Amino acid sequence: MLDIHIPAPVFTLPDQDGNTVKLSDFKGQKVVLYFYPKDNTPGCTKEACAFAAAYDGFKEQNVVVIGISKDSVRSHQKFADKFQLPFLILADPKLEAIQAYDVWKEKKLYGRTYMGITRSTYLIDEEGIIQRAYEKVDPTTHAQTILEDLKSI
Repeated sequence: MLDIHIPAPVFTLPDQDGNTVKLSDFKGQKVVLYFYPKDNTPGCTKEACAFAAAYDGFKEQNVVVIGISKDSVRSHQKFADKFQLPFLILADPKLEAIQAYDVWKEKKLYGRTYMGITRSTYLIDEEGIIQRAYEKVDPTTHAQTILEDLKSI
């Protein structure tokens, strides 16, 4: 994980509709930038749906929600459509933002070791500074935790 109180790494990635999105597009707004392993998997679906359910609360506070995984634009489009996700999902198949935000880690499952995205989130302020970093989050309660934390930032 990156340290807090440092500038968030910049990125330019396509969203689920193929539009180019840059972090700098959101200067003047807080950004919840969450990284997840894979579209349409149980934990990632729970997390995305939890952010979707809490989306009005983020919108009321002028907070942008962005999800990032290494899945393709097409995969993201299907995922967003299937679950009616109201926020941006960015495709990072070359791992540019994923590695810049230090969420590409060695993982272990059933005795097998492999590289993958750790479920992590950064809360970035209006000036592009990381204010909070969340690692190994609970996909079902994480969105609500961030909404609560926003009250103190």
